Amino acid sequence: MPLYDAVKDLTLTIERVELEPHVLPLKHLTRRTTVFHLHGSGEEGVGEDVTYEEAHHQDVELPDLTGEHTVDSFSKLVTDEPGYRIWGLESAALDLALRQAGSSLAAAVGREPRPVTFVVSQSTVKELLAIYPGTRFKLDASDKWTDDIVAELAATGAVDVVDFKGLYDGDWVEATPSADLYGRVAEAFPQAWLEDARINDETRPALEPHHDRLTWDFPIHSVDDVAALEWPPRCLNSKPSRFGSVQRLFDFYDHCGANAIEVYGGGQFELGPGRGQIQHLASLFHSDAPNDVAPKEYNEGGPRPGLPQSPLPAASRDPGFR
Repeated sequence: MPLYDAVKDLTLTIERVELEPHVLPLKHLTRRTTVFHLHGSGEEGVGEDVTYEEAHHQDVELPDLTGEHTVDSFSKLVTDEPGYRIWGLESAALDLALRQAGSSLAAAVGREPRPVTFVVSQSTVKELLAIYPGTRFKLDASDKWTDDIVAELAATGAVDVVDFKGLYDGDWVEATPSADLYGRVAEAFPQAWLEDARINDETRPALEPHHDRLTWDFPIHSVDDVAALEWPPRCLNSKPSRFGSVQRLFDFYDHCGANAIEVYGGGQFELGPGRGQIQHLASLFHSDAPNDVAPKEYNEGGPRPGLPQSPLPAASRDPGFR
């Protein structure tokens, strides 16, 4: 049975909606998200809109969400919402529907929750390893990566994923797509997944010998996007907010399972319950992968004692999606 069929007919009653802003001032930006609280029948469902544009979180206007719904009819109601708001609303609706039904997501989809391995997306590799020698990493490649830096990072044996950020634009992107960078990194990290390379006439020859290690994040919003990739993937990064709807996300899980495509989870700098929800999904669908879902404490300061370590506990079997 398709995964979505297990939840699409769950009913939910919404009596009121509350919005909660979350703010985290950072050195180069102020991160804002909006948490949706859907209340009904004595229960509450939560979800987080992780859109990056600050203006998106000001004067938020929503359609009338109150009333009786199914997960599927609610999805149709919010299908035109902008940014990553669809996922914020749909994850809240799924949480509320499960709570009102007295069911966990694990029970609904017939999955066994398992402890979640995670990687850390921070450049403070030596500092973290000095405190936590077992830490694994997902690192953003950079034009500043000299041969010596690459060799030093590779020598740690702790890098599971290198993100080329090749499909993004902006001053904040530190890696210029080139055959030289891609070739050096691919050779130095022979066991690592290579994420979001930009394939063009220059880079294709450097990437082709390693195409079975290429993985994708930015372009993956649906099963159709997977089918459109130049090389059939062995592994993909799943960011639920990119898919938006629960159906597109669950169809993606079904497709990957049917085609032997490995999956690891990714985050969007969640500040609220959205972080726990992507960890919850990882626990059910890709628990032992290099999941980029480190607890939010890693975003709230530098390397220090007391940070949670991998693996995280298995997802709760309590009712809901938290």
